Amino acid sequence: MHTSQPSERERLERAAADVRRFSDRVPKVALVLGSGLGAWADTLEDRVVIPFGDITGMPQSGVAGHAGNLVLGTAEGVSVVTMQGRVHMYEGHPPDDVVFGLRLMLHLGAKTVFITNAAGGIGDHLDVGDLMLIEDQLNLTGKNPLVGPNDDQMGPRFVDMTTPFDVELRHLAAEGAKALGFDVKRGVYVGVLGPSYETPAEIRMYRTLGGDAVGMSTVLEVVAARHMGARVLGISCITNKAAGLGHETLTHADVQEVAERVRERFVALLGAVLRRLL
Repeated sequence: MHTSQPSERERLERAAADVRRFSDRVPKVALVLGSGLGAWADTLEDRVVIPFGDITGMPQSGVAGHAGNLVLGTAEGVSVVTMQGRVHMYEGHPPDDVVFGLRLMLHLGAKTVFITNAAGGIGDHLDVGDLMLIEDQLNLTGKNPLVGPNDDQMGPRFVDMTTPFDVELRHLAAEGAKALGFDVKRGVYVGVLGPSYETPAEIRMYRTLGGDAVGMSTVLEVVAARHMGARVLGISCITNKAAGLGHETLTHADVQEVAERVRERFVALLGAVLRRLL
């Protein structure tokens, strides 16, 4: 007997019902924490940790540095929900699954999204260990999570992407960094499919196209967030020089090590932005 697949909204409603068995709080801000950055969720007050496996339809990552929990709690007096880890298309997940966790956090009530990632630096102004506010993005994955039928209750068929990253949130982040005594860089994030790192020729191409940093996440989530009307702040942790720009062989372990080293500054910056949202 043929059974029809649930719609995206039905999937979200089932997942949200599972989350609400653990907690009924309504978050104000959703955070997607990239490689090596998931430990920030361990600092939340009154936190409720829900393994992805306990949420119907929630895809799970097998990548090191991605714990696989949805965590609700409070940071700097702001009610937040965060994903420790995310799934990627290079693991074989379709675009719908890549953005499902983000959509779930918005469905739970969040109106603002902080998206973080580990990225390779392309721009000459970027050094390993820098934090870069994402001003715009290039989606070079060849995929878009909005392909297929559109649910008008979730968002419009055609989404304006003139300002994918919120100008006011970027200003608050720059203010917060200055108050903490360091500068944040700015740039355009290039999202690619992966999982192989880029070739030097590809990096030269991305630079020509206007890219400043490159990674294997974020761009689809930003499209989905804007579709649902959320404001987005994107921050890249520059964990390595992109291929051909440095002398090192690129490894995921090195990415995690740098992300861990920068974590304290990253956590302080997230806190500073949250304080300014009050």
